[in-house]
Parts: sequence; C-alpha cells; structure tokens
Amino acid sequence: MTSYLIRRAVYGFFILVLVNLLTFALFFFVNSPDDMARAQLGAKRVTADAITKWKQERGYDKPLILNTNSSGAGVVTNTIFFDKSVKLFVFDFGRSDQGRDIGYDIGTRMWASLAIALPVFVVGLLVTVTFALLMTLFRATYVDFWGVVICVAMMSISSLFYIIGGQFVIGKLWSLVPISGYDEGFSAFKFLILPMVIGVLGGIGASTRWYRTIFLEEISKDYVRTARSKGLPELRVLFRHVLQNAMIPILTGVVVVIPTLFLGSLIMESFFSIPGLGSYTIDAIQSQDFAIVRAMVFLGSVLYITGLILTDISYTLADPRVRFE
Repeated sequence: MTSYLIRRAVYGFFILVLVNLLTFALFFFVNSPDDMARAQLGAKRVTADAITKWKQERGYDKPLILNTNSSGAGVVTNTIFFDKSVKLFVFDFGRSDQGRDIGYDIGTRMWASLAIALPVFVVGLLVTVTFALLMTLFRATYVDFWGVVICVAMMSISSLFYIIGGQFVIGKLWSLVPISGYDEGFSAFKFLILPMVIGVLGGIGASTRWYRTIFLEEISKDYVRTARSKGLPELRVLFRHVLQNAMIPILTGVVVVIPTLFLGSLIMESFFSIPGLGSYTIDAIQSQDFAIVRAMVFLGSVLYITGLILTDISYTLADPRVRFE
C-alpha cells in the first residue's frame, strides 16, 4: 500500500508539472506580458514607457525561460517562469497584478467557501443517499416512479433558476434572509442559510439518480438474496448490506470532491456576494488579473490530485478486500 501511494504521488507530481507547463504556455506564449499590460492599463493606445513600467512593477520585464544576461543559477531563477510558475510548487503564490498578497487572500477567503460548501456536501450526501435508499426500498411502485420524475425534473432545471428564484421568493418577497452579503462569526449564518439550501436542492436530482442506480444493481446480487433467506428485514438488508457494499462507487464520486470544497462555488458565491475563493476567481477573470487565475488553477490541480489519492485510501477502509500492490 505504501509503495502504491508513493507511485501515485509521483504520478500526481508529474501531472502537476504538466498542468503547470500548459498553464504557463497559455498565459505567456499565447498572451504576452505586453498584452497583459495593455489589458490592465485599459487604454487603446498606451505608451511604451507605461507598458515597461507596468511590467517592471510586477516582475514581467524578465525573460520568459532563460536569462542569458545572468550567470550561474540566475540564468534559470531570474526569469518569469521561475518567479511565476516554479515558486507555486512551494505554495509561494506571490502578488496579484493589483498588488495584493495572493497567499493571504486564499488563507482568509477559503473559510467563507468552506462555510457554504461543507454543509452543502454533508447534508446533500445524507439527503440524496436516504432518498435513493427509499426509492430502492419501494422500487417498481409509485414512490419510485414519482421519485424518478422529480429527480429528472430537478436535473433539467438550471442552477441559476434555484439561485434567482430563491433570492426573489425567500429573500425579496418573504424577507426571511438577506439576498446577498456576508458577516463574520455566527452572524454569517443568516447570509449562508439560503445558499446552503439552494446548493442542496440543486444537487438532489443527479446525485439521487446515481445512487439509486448503484443500489438497484447491488440489491439484485446473491448476497442480498442470502440475507433475505435468513429472515433479515428489508431495511436492515438495505442499510447493513446494500449500502456497505455500494460504498466503493459512492466513494469514487464523493472523496475526490472533498479537497475541492476549499475552492468554493463560482456561481453561488458571485450571486450572493460571499467573499470566498469562487468569487475571488470570478473577480480575477473579470479584471484580467492573470496572477490570481494562475494560482487558482494550480491550487485546483493540487487539490484534485490529492482527492484522487484520498479516494484510493478510502477504498481500503470501506472494503478490506481491496488491496493495492
């Protein structure tokens, strides 16, 4: 198991290097520092001096990959690639094009993202698994039929409908909670309750159908018939046997999502004006702050690879028969 995890970590590192190289190429070969300067300065005809000054202030005046004017290690280290890409591997995110400390922003904003994403993840998982087990228990009945209809209907509705509809009905017409905004401490709950409810509702349709398919496949296997022949009640068969043996496919889709909870929801945070990492990324894209976008792409890649490794570990915890050689 240890050797397997080491191999996966090495593979993940090379994947991260490849993602970093592709990101660097997209940002600095397709879109040169001069283009970034013109976009930030916001003028159609900017002077060469203004472009040069903008690049010097942000460290974009260096050569891209190799600095032939330097000697020794400076040939490699005194470059844009080293400052803007290599340093990301030690989580030195540097400063944004607006002059802000990206690492500090990530450290402060991730808590707002977690405040929404973590309850939505936990409550949504409990609701969808329970709903799927209920539909499996009453399979081939009206409960199962209308449950599938409701799930398909919820899947067909855009998440924007839940957001805008919830803001209009609950926030504006009923005035139960604020439509947007954020506060620190326990006062933040009134701002988070509506996004959390909408987040759970928006994921019920697709997740419930997925779990229902898994449970229906498990419930037709021999071990379930053996459990029934021993006189076990149907509820115990579902929760003790079917749910336990269905954990592998469930964990495949669940554990890999956990690390990405730090990144928040791009749409949800933007609509509700919550200062999380999702809105942070959207604001950076709108303002064309490429330093923040590069940092968030790298962080997302690290978290996703970490999630894949955690998924492999969770397999062995859920099913002792699973062994990695």
